[in-house]
Amino acid sequence: MGSPRRLKFVGRASLDWKSEPKQSRKTSIICTIGPKTNTPEMLLKLRKAGMNIMRLNFSHGTHEYHGSCIDNLRKSFDLEGGRPVAVALDTKGPEIRMGMVKDGEFSFKQGHQMIFTTNPSRKDDGDDKTMYIDYVNITNAMKPGKFIYIDDGTLIWKVVEVGSDFVKVEAQNNGKLSSKKGVNLPNTDVDLPAVSEKDKQDLGFAVKYNVDMIFASFIRNADNVLTIRSLLGEEGKDIKIISKIENHQGLANFDEILKVTDGIMVARGDLGTEIPPWKVFIAQKSIIARCNIFGKPCICATQMLQSMTASPRPTRAESTDVANAIFDGADCVMLSAETASGAYPLEAVDIMHRICLEAESTFCHNPYLNDLRSITPRPLSTEETVALSAVTASLEEQADAIIVLTISGNVARLISKYRPRGPIIAVTRNAATSRQLHLHRGCYPFFYDKTDSVGEWTDEKPKFEQIEQWQIDVDRRLAWAILQAKSAGLIKPGHVVIAVQGWRGGSGRTNAMRILHAR
Repeated sequence: MGSPRRLKFVGRASLDWKSEPKQSRKTSIICTIGPKTNTPEMLLKLRKAGMNIMRLNFSHGTHEYHGSCIDNLRKSFDLEGGRPVAVALDTKGPEIRMGMVKDGEFSFKQGHQMIFTTNPSRKDDGDDKTMYIDYVNITNAMKPGKFIYIDDGTLIWKVVEVGSDFVKVEAQNNGKLSSKKGVNLPNTDVDLPAVSEKDKQDLGFAVKYNVDMIFASFIRNADNVLTIRSLLGEEGKDIKIISKIENHQGLANFDEILKVTDGIMVARGDLGTEIPPWKVFIAQKSIIARCNIFGKPCICATQMLQSMTASPRPTRAESTDVANAIFDGADCVMLSAETASGAYPLEAVDIMHRICLEAESTFCHNPYLNDLRSITPRPLSTEETVALSAVTASLEEQADAIIVLTISGNVARLISKYRPRGPIIAVTRNAATSRQLHLHRGCYPFFYDKTDSVGEWTDEKPKFEQIEQWQIDVDRRLAWAILQAKSAGLIKPGHVVIAVQGWRGGSGRTNAMRILHAR
């Protein structure tokens, strides 16, 4: 991305701040839903502003509440239709927390010493001398000189002594400690279970409500991902698992996690307390680059427009942060408190949309494609060969869009991997696929609910009549896709379109590409 060709391309970018990007936004926007936005009317407004994926944060709220969010999203489509919106369940994950403070909170000064105990008798009556901590093995994990971070690293404690059921700590700064604050143990391996009992119940909710994806918190290794996949079972086998990388163990085992997960989230909140803040941006760039190479989606999250919880405009640093995530190659960017509890949720989505548009307009497609193609191992699968050929043809032909007919979404994912210049118009008969494709940059999914398909063929050598019927069905879907794309403003009459299809029905049979002109 730092090649001379990219420098020359970016150097030619317009300095006229009044100019507007001509392309459609490719990066998906994830919005966390809270009480302020959980109505059909507000969800419709968020959809119109640019929301592609609705995030439900299971660290807060009941199953009943989160069920109402899903119901209200569906009701928003009764108010006004539109393209699909995915639903993501963000697990609470295994975590360490302090116990209750007897008087609500207490203040302390730098140098203050106290006990953190694992004795449950102190669970509900902590004070400035002794506080309960719920990680039983902390006495085995810690040793004098190590640090304990509380409340996202705002309270820093140094371990001075380790006992059989306690650690004695010394405050490194002034502060206030209240009940149930989260704990991080930087540079310390923890042996918490992959999923908590609450997580197991929440995964059952995901299956019951046909949630599209799981944002799995505190993933430390590949086995954590496989455990979640096993718990989802046969009914939840099509739910995508997005692994959140938010501690040093996840970084150390990243390559093995990437092999088994469906996607990655750079969860910069906890990650920024587990590793030094000046290392977070390096981790972000490396994680996104590796995801790009493997063709797996990557989400950049946490405090992207945090100031907009109270202000109608972001800081300059926040705007640049979002843009840099796009430059790095992120497929999605996420809003948390900005849309869950902030005062300006619609404005936050709109500004996120505009930043993405501007950043994408400076993306240099040809060097990226050439670099990625040069490091991709050979031989490619048939599907990836067709996907790469379609992107190459779209650049050579200066095509305005690529239309892909897909069942599982895999070919659309592979086309997205190579970052074509125009939109990827993905047409599928699978409703879940139409929602999950929002994970991939540049994909504009359309759910084709017609039932006039010739279906799956079982003959090894299909008859000519079957081939003819199949192609008629393909042409109908392509014509429908062009019509939908024109209605959405993605293409215009006369535009060149690359079409990718299979020669027969069924998943995994994409092997053909055509060049068409929209009418």
